[in-house]
Amino acid sequence: MIPGRGGAGGKKRGGHFKIEPFRHKVDLDPQYAEKTWKVLEDAIHEIHNHNAFGLSFEELYRNAYNMVLHKFGDRLYKGLEDTITAHLVEVSKKIDVAQGLLFLEETNKRWEDHNKSMQMIRDILMYMDRTYVNQHGKTPVHELGLKLWRDTVVRCDTIKPRLSATLLELIQKERSGETIDRALVRCITKMLMDLGTQVYCEDFERPFLEASADFYKVESQEYIASSDCPAYLKKAEQRLNEETARVSHYLDPSTETKITTVVEKELVGTQVKILVDLPNSGLVALMKDDKFDDLERMFCLFRRGGVLQGLSTMRDSMSEYLRETGKHLVLDPERIKDPVEYVQRLLDERDKMDDIIKKSFHNDKTFQHTLNQGVSEEEVEVVLDKVMMLFRYLQEKDVFEKYYKQHLAKRLLPGRSMSDDAERSLLVKAFEYFINLNPRSPEFISLFVDDKLRKGLK
Repeated sequence: MIPGRGGAGGKKRGGHFKIEPFRHKVDLDPQYAEKTWKVLEDAIHEIHNHNAFGLSFEELYRNAYNMVLHKFGDRLYKGLEDTITAHLVEVSKKIDVAQGLLFLEETNKRWEDHNKSMQMIRDILMYMDRTYVNQHGKTPVHELGLKLWRDTVVRCDTIKPRLSATLLELIQKERSGETIDRALVRCITKMLMDLGTQVYCEDFERPFLEASADFYKVESQEYIASSDCPAYLKKAEQRLNEETARVSHYLDPSTETKITTVVEKELVGTQVKILVDLPNSGLVALMKDDKFDDLERMFCLFRRGGVLQGLSTMRDSMSEYLRETGKHLVLDPERIKDPVEYVQRLLDERDKMDDIIKKSFHNDKTFQHTLNQGVSEEEVEVVLDKVMMLFRYLQEKDVFEKYYKQHLAKRLLPGRSMSDDAERSLLVKAFEYFINLNPRSPEFISLFVDDKLRKGLK
């Protein structure tokens, strides 16, 4: 051991030396934090004034780094928050004095400037963001910039109501046929979404939907008083298409379902019964005149989610029409005299309704069921009597038996027969004719009985 060096770099413990780290105390200027912050504050002002080209971002980053390293993170973060807030207070004043469309233009311009400034500031304070902010549960610099813009500018007492009212006014003008600056509106609504979904919903979407409901409530009354059913349906379809396009142009996609539901409810749903029952242009008139396009338009509009009981109202009206038509044919003494014309008329009506359901109602099963149930038991019996009257004139009844058996099998096997009672009634009526031709029961009668036994229905 060299004399005189034992206590310089370590302590002897049990015959061994422990090497301790070298410590050099750094004496900071008492004004270090404030002086360094002043440099950073001045730089932030220059950034806000669009004079960032003369700044040394490397030197600014080092200053911010040293402040955090020397435990002045609190001072740095608080200074940043106060400086940005003070700047945005002045920005809000400049936005507030703008009038008309310039109000939105100024808001958008200042918003773009704010985003660019916060990007540069975040780069300078990157070390603080990674260390101090995480360790102390603070809001990151970028999110802090959004929060301060929201609270200081967008939700300023004088700006918030004007922002919503100006957007709604422009949308109202567009609905009235005027051309508006869609790109500008898109920028503002996107700004609101960038500030958070809650901001977009509370500050714009909610008042937008309320104003839209009021608008279409009034418009529905005006339309129904001046339009027939086809014209009204075309206008409703056009409005729905316009709202869908409006969302794609400048609203958030999440708004589409909400606004279309409003239109469906106020413009279509409130007028369902009136439209269906219009005497000269409602559902029955459209079916009688083979207005396939108008019927399809009604079907497509009435089945939308915001239209309550639309299709059920159509089915009820259709069912009533079928009953009245069948009753008229049954009770028409002129048609009863000619069984061939009578049955042909029924077949024509059935084919016509099948065609409507296929072309206009998209083969909807509920409408098919309504069609199948549209004739009463008494009317079925009358029809079957007329069919058997026609049957007497058939020259080749064995050929009829062959084809009838084939079609009966097609109905029974997949369970597509509309009525077991109707099938049974026809078989009973036909039996006496066939039994005279052939001493055995016709095969299609056995086919029907076997099918019922198989299903446990005797």
